[in-house]
Amino acid sequence: QVQLVESGGGLVQPGGSLSLSCAASGSIFSIDTMGWYRQAPGKQRELVAVINTGGSTVYADSVKGRFTISRDSAKNTVGLQMNSLKPEDTAVYYCNAVIRTHWATQWRSYWGQGTQVTVAS
Repeated sequence: QVQLVESGGGLVQPGGSLSLSCAASGSIFSIDTMGWYRQAPGKQRELVAVINTGGSTVYADSVKGRFTISRDSAKNTVGLQMNSLKPEDTAVYYCNAVIRTHWATQWRSYWGQGTQVTVAS
């Protein structure tokens, strides 16, 4: 069993900052890519940022220069520092990780429960 637990969402004014964190736990053998996705009301879930085991990152164009993803592989955690937030960043943010458990030989994508980020004055 694997769990991803996010924390750090909330309400912030435009131009403000928030930091999200996600911790993976359970019968984890190894973690490949970790990342953040978001889903705004009435829209499809979209990639925000991902980071691989080597530290290489990919960002959505809409967040480049404002958001920074990081990971601590020893602790199985991934973070997202969000600066210069805009109302259009309002969404439920989901943590994702591609994990191989001790019980399987295949990699599988796991999701957190989501955390709400609201940017409003």
